[in-house]
Amino acid sequence: MKAGIHPKYVDATVTCACGNTWTTRSTRAQLRTDVCSQCHPFYTGEQRIVDTAGRVERFMQRMQRAQTGTAPTQRPATPPPTPSRPAKPAPPAQPPATLETLLDENPAPTE
Repeated sequence: MKAGIHPKYVDATVTCACGNTWTTRSTRAQLRTDVCSQCHPFYTGEQRIVDTAGRVERFMQRMQRAQTGTAPTQRPATPPPTPSRPAKPAPPAQPPATLETLLDENPAPTE
């Protein structure tokens, strides 16, 4: 190993969001984590829903509405945005080419 290019490897204290702490080795002295083996649902057997930006609440509201049969409140309709340039006209419809029409347009040379 080259000397002086590797970071220092020190004893580190890891702290979980649940309050659990343990000691390991790392290049940083303090580490923080959101879940650990003491609080992770896979290890504890609990079913826990992690809420991200209110998605679980919105899902639960939809489930309640579905069970009670009430419709959600409608937002006022907004007009569609106007295009910045006019739409292109559709190309004229042509029937698909068949072998007969191709032969009629390009007669075979006669010798």
